[in-house]
Amino acid sequence: MDWTHYRFRSLWPLPAPPAAVYEVLERLEDYPRWWPQVRAVTRLDGVTGVLTIRSLLPYAMTFTAREVRRDPAAGVLEVALSGDIEGWARWTVTAAGSGSLARYDQVVDVNKPLLRRFAVPGRPVFRANHRLMMRAGRRGLTAYLRAV
Repeated sequence: MDWTHYRFRSLWPLPAPPAAVYEVLERLEDYPRWWPQVRAVTRLDGVTGVLTIRSLLPYAMTFTAREVRRDPAAGVLEVALSGDIEGWARWTVTAAGSGSLARYDQVVDVNKPLLRRFAVPGRPVFRANHRLMMRAGRRGLTAYLRAV
């Protein structure tokens, strides 16, 4: 088993129609407004940005996200990731009842030396840290959608 390889999936039920959710998710530079753990986003061009994230644990991760798929009709946003993590992430937004469901899938390998050093003993803690970040993101996006 490669202890530095991670697969994540999060499902976010949201109180807004899919088009409204998609519109917010495609504006990467606005993530720090509603997602507390996204500390900074710097747009490099129309399809690339550098993000710095930090959750509960005392380390930050910086990586480049480069758009590889933007399909509003299908509700899909996908990026390739490089830097402290290497891999991909995808949002898929669909209708669900009177709102929508945002599905987040991510497959990455960790490059950050500190996290690689503690890969085996830290894995359960790193996964819990990710869950906390995703839970805060869902709460933040829900509040943001209600306010807009």
